[in-house]
Amino acid sequence: MKHAGLGEGVPPDNSGNDGYANSGYSACEEKNKRLTESLRSKVTVIKYFSIEIGHEVKTQNKLLAEMDSQFDSTTGFLGKTMGKVEILSIGSQKKKKLLGSTMLFYLFVFFCHLLD
Repeated sequence: MKHAGLGEGVPPDNSGNDGYANSGYSACEEKNKRLTESLRSKVTVIKYFSIEIGHEVKTQNKLLAEMDSQFDSTTGFLGKTMGKVEILSIGSQKKKKLLGSTMLFYLFVFFCHLLD
């Protein structure tokens, strides 16, 4: 006696199944292959972006090192300049003291001349 509609048109395989189990397995396999390919493409994209980020980080680190070097040289240059400005200001203070002393001397001489 034949079951209604079961196994019709599908030849039995060697394992004694009527073909429906293999058909479900095949559908799962196809779905797994599609999902695997999708995952593989996503991993490839992530790998590409991570490599690009690595290159960008190396470039940025190189630029930062160059900036650090330039800041160090600028700091040295500004330090020397400030030293020179300080020397000039000390010289200027000495000149002011000398000018003040000279003015006091001239005032003293002037008042002495007036008293005579």
